[in-house]
Amino acid sequence: MLSLNQEIRLEIATWLSQFGINTQPSDSTATAVVLVCCVIVAGLSYLFVRRGVIKAMNAVIRRSKVTWDDVFMRHRVLETLALIVPALVLNILVPLALTEHKLMSTLVDRILSVWLVVLLIRAAYASLDAANEIADLNLVSRRLPIKSFVQLFKLFLFFVGIIVSISILADQSPVYFLSGLGVATGLVMLVFRDTILGFVAGIQLAANRMVSIDDWIEMDKYGANGAVEEVSLTTVKVRNWDKTVTNIPAYALVQDSFKNWRGMQESGGRRIMRSLFIDIETISFLTEEDYERLTQINLLKAYLVNKSDEIKHANAETEANNIAGNTRRLTNIGTFRAYLEAMLHANPNIREDMTFLVRQLEPTAQGLPIQIYVFTNDTRWAIYEGIQADIFDHIFSILPEFGLRAFQGPSGSDIRSLKS
Repeated sequence: MLSLNQEIRLEIATWLSQFGINTQPSDSTATAVVLVCCVIVAGLSYLFVRRGVIKAMNAVIRRSKVTWDDVFMRHRVLETLALIVPALVLNILVPLALTEHKLMSTLVDRILSVWLVVLLIRAAYASLDAANEIADLNLVSRRLPIKSFVQLFKLFLFFVGIIVSISILADQSPVYFLSGLGVATGLVMLVFRDTILGFVAGIQLAANRMVSIDDWIEMDKYGANGAVEEVSLTTVKVRNWDKTVTNIPAYALVQDSFKNWRGMQESGGRRIMRSLFIDIETISFLTEEDYERLTQINLLKAYLVNKSDEIKHANAETEANNIAGNTRRLTNIGTFRAYLEAMLHANPNIREDMTFLVRQLEPTAQGLPIQIYVFTNDTRWAIYEGIQADIFDHIFSILPEFGLRAFQGPSGSDIRSLKS
C-alpha cells in the first residue's frame, strides 16, 4: 500500500509523462515539482493570512475605541506573526517532499526549524516593543523601569534562540548546551558585567523609586543636570538643561550620590535660600527722625508702634540715665528684618505653610549676613527665578531707607579715587 507522499509522486510522474517528460516517482524532477508545490502552498497561505485575516483584524483595530491595539498595529506585530504561517507550512510539507532524499530532508528540516525559531523571537521582540510603548503611554514607566525589563527579556530570548538553534542544527538536547554554560560563567560575568549590574540597579531604582522618567536629577560626577528621558537596562539618559545629553550607568545611581528634585516638584514649593551681606559700619540705633519716617511705611507701622510701647514699658522699669547700655532701643537692622518678614508675608508667591525664616548668620569679613529662607508656591524654574529676583531687587533698593548699605568689595574706581 502506497503512502500519501508516494501517491502524490506517482500522480505527478503520470502528469509529467503526458507532456513527454519520462520520469519516475523517485526522480529529482518529481521531487522538484513537489517542492515547487510546497512553496506555492506556503505562499498562498501567507497571502490568505496577510491579505485576508490580518487586513480584517487591522480594520477592526482602527474602529476600536481602545488605544493599546493601535500600538500593536504600529509595531506590525500581526504582520510579523503572519510570516510564521508559511514557515510552518514549509516545515511540515518540505520534509515530506524529500522523503526519498534523507540527507537533504534532514538538512532542510533543521534549517526551516531554525528559521521558525528566528521568526518567533522576532514576533516576541515586536510584542515587547509594543508593550513598552503602552507602558510609556500609561505613565507606568515613571514608576517602573519597564524598558530595562524589556531589554533584559530580549537578551534572554536572544540567548534562548541561539541555544535552541544550535541544538536543532546539532540534533542535541538544549540541556546539553546549557550544562556547558557553567564552564563559561566567569567569561559571561566579565562580558555582561554592566548588563548584570544595570539589571540589579534597575530593580533597586524601581523598588525604591529613586529615579523615574521626567525626574530632575543632578549628578556632578557625570556632569548631569536635567530631566531623565530614559531608564534602560544599563544606562539612564538625562537631557541636560543646556540641551546636551548625559548617559549615566544605572549602577552608578545606586553606588554614588545624586540629587533628585522630584520631592520639590511634588511638594509644590521651591526653596529660596539667599543671604544679603550688610556693611556692619551702617548698623545703628534708630533716631526719632528715623522712627517718624519709618512709621509711614504700612508694613512697619504696626510693628514699630507695638515695639515702641514694649521698649518704653521695659525702660520704665529700669533706671533711665540716657546711657545706651542701660536702655532698650530700636535698631535699623532689627527694623529691617521685621520689614523683610512683613514684606514676605504679604507676597502672594510665598508659601506660609512651609519653613519661613529671616535670620542673621554669623558675621564674616564681608559683613553681617541676613538670610532669607522661604518657599515659593511655583516650582517652575523661570517663574521661581523671577519671584526670587523681584524680592531681592526690592531689598537692595529699600536698604537706604533704613540707613543700611550692602557690603561690596573695593573696585578699581575706588582705588583710583584714593590715588587722586
